[in-house]
Amino acid sequence: MAVFKGEVTALPPDKSISHRAALIGSLSEGVTEITNFSAGFDNQSTLGVLHDAGIEVAQQEVDGAYGRRIRKVVISSRGLWSFTAPENPLMCNNSGSTMRMFAGILAAQPFESELVGDSSLMKRPMKRVADPLRQMGAGVDLSPAGTAPVRIRGTRDLTPLEYRLPVPSAQVKSLVTFAALHADGETRIIESIRSRDHTELMLGLETIDRPDGERVIVIPGRKTIPARSFYIPADPSAACFIVALGLLGSNSEIIIRDVCLNPTRVEFISLLTGAGADITIENSRIIGGETIGDILVRSTRTLKPLVISNPMVVAGVIDELPMLSVLSAFASGEFELYNAEELRTKESDRINAIVVNLERLGFDCEQYPDGFRVIGRRCRPVGQVTVECFDDHRIAMSFAVAARATGEGIALSDSDVVGVSFPNFFEIIENLKA
Repeated sequence: MAVFKGEVTALPPDKSISHRAALIGSLSEGVTEITNFSAGFDNQSTLGVLHDAGIEVAQQEVDGAYGRRIRKVVISSRGLWSFTAPENPLMCNNSGSTMRMFAGILAAQPFESELVGDSSLMKRPMKRVADPLRQMGAGVDLSPAGTAPVRIRGTRDLTPLEYRLPVPSAQVKSLVTFAALHADGETRIIESIRSRDHTELMLGLETIDRPDGERVIVIPGRKTIPARSFYIPADPSAACFIVALGLLGSNSEIIIRDVCLNPTRVEFISLLTGAGADITIENSRIIGGETIGDILVRSTRTLKPLVISNPMVVAGVIDELPMLSVLSAFASGEFELYNAEELRTKESDRINAIVVNLERLGFDCEQYPDGFRVIGRRCRPVGQVTVECFDDHRIAMSFAVAARATGEGIALSDSDVVGVSFPNFFEIIENLKA
């Protein structure tokens, strides 16, 4: 077992908040400054489509905390209808967040546009994008399979609506919100299972918690959004990989600085501490409406197997599930997941990707439509085993953590894919080796 010790101060800025800060900036009147913007491929895709749709975007490197250089983004806009018809299809690359959320904005613009992506993104379902936008009056065409390209015939005359989210999805909630900001009247979004709430917080929207547990987000239409400054904290989904590294390592102790601790984003910490993990939160404070703090993690020899089945918990850890499953398998030999059909529609079919790779590494697994079970490990493979990354950054990083922490012979089919969300992933791991 490897030993990891040290302080992590260069965790990637949060992807979700970076996307939303840029999109909200494009809808605001004035100059929006975003400090510590993510350099990951996905967030750069969002800046790219904004630029190609007529928004003025500038980036520069500036001095940040802990003596490091960080990225500052400046977006200049004239409000809700500042966009111009793009000359070519808008390339979202691998970013489903870009495609889904920007579709809500394009639906309100008085021109036709088209959103496309790489080979992986072009296979991902987009019917959830089309349905509410069509209800609001926009024209949306998909492929016969219900995937991209997403062709949009926008209109300034979007109709407000009351929309009940069919599944917990922060992306769909956000795309409806962005469209509703342009509508002539008040829109209400109802969610029965709470998903991440960055969009509501950043826009200062009214939310209503009903006695039955449902939550209503109220979006007023056609109100001026004044430009403001945003600070992007470290990504908790990226922190999960470093937490797992510390737990699996031997005699390890790692502190991760300035992580977003929004309650809708850190369910994975509750799951791990409930399983016996030695994790504590320090220096908690509020910046720009978001809770931020430091995560201290120490090696934990014995973890109880994770069993995740509650739909609300699944929604809260949807991005961390690959790492949680691999961590539980290596730490305890077991893992169970149910009610996670959504995991099959990410950058890869993550249920299948995890099972295929765990089986290559000698684990016995059972796969279900909505999840899978790791029963135990029958053997340790002799020699090096190549893990298939399936063009998925979270699959790659999950198995890379297991390899580095345990010392097992695991190679990745494509290590470069980590750049989608965590460009300095391998550098941080190497610097943590004691």
